[in-house]
Amino acid sequence: MSSYKLLFVCLGNICRSPSAENIMNHLIEQAGLSDSIFCDSAGTSSYHIGSLPDRRMTVAAEHRGIILKGRARQFQKSDFEEFDLILAMDHQNYRDILSLDSGMKYLDKVRLMCEFAWHHSEQEVPDPYYGGSEGFNRVIDLLLDACEGLLQQVVKNEALRARP
Repeated sequence: MSSYKLLFVCLGNICRSPSAENIMNHLIEQAGLSDSIFCDSAGTSSYHIGSLPDRRMTVAAEHRGIILKGRARQFQKSDFEEFDLILAMDHQNYRDILSLDSGMKYLDKVRLMCEFAWHHSEQEVPDPYYGGSEGFNRVIDLLLDACEGLLQQVVKNEALRARP
């Protein structure tokens, strides 16, 4: 499999998207695919540029053996070219991302994260920022489910694309 690049996007890039990025990296490492799949995350807003992941999100992830790394950055138009798949956490993030693609050239690259969840029926990854610890735990559980489904899909699609 050639290098495949995933970008996870939420509003501020301190809760949902860095969690998705680090959960995915954890699963990729477990699968022995670290040389084949690259992950990053970004926010549609500039609220938290340079900030570490939210401490409440960090605690929820650590309870599942996942360490959240990275610093917040804002989504850029160049990300459309740089990444193979851009995963929005909710419908507003999806719309905000596509608002930067005036010609709708990259529409096929932008998807909702929950499309890949198998065991959860949510259509969006809820923003836990203003809630209690149960919201952060729920987001981690949902992202674990969606990232597992996403990894299987990426491996399957890339293996099919690599066939002669």
